[in-house]
Amino acid sequence: MFLEIVTPEAILFSSKIDSFSVPGIDGEFQMLNNHAPVVSVLKEGRVKIHMHTQQHLEIDIISGLIEPHIDDDKILTLAIKSGTLELKDNKAIILAD
Repeated sequence: MFLEIVTPEAILFSSKIDSFSVPGIDGEFQMLNNHAPVVSVLKEGRVKIHMHTQQHLEIDIISGLIEPHIDDDKILTLAIKSGTLELKDNKAIILAD
């Protein structure tokens, strides 16, 4: 599956991945390869990305400014105000404000 995380200013993440979890309005849910099409609003929480290289990234969705950074544990943290998810044909796009 392919995942992009996009803001009005830039593409923040764009890569092939194994799966990811997102904080939906009714709770966290996971998207796997060949998942059925989904459109969902994302609330404050954490996006967890599982890469095909066994690398694990986490992205925080919290109130505030967009402040991406990578720490020593190779965890990408991104603060955004809100987001929406669209998944279709094994391509997922998270639109973040």
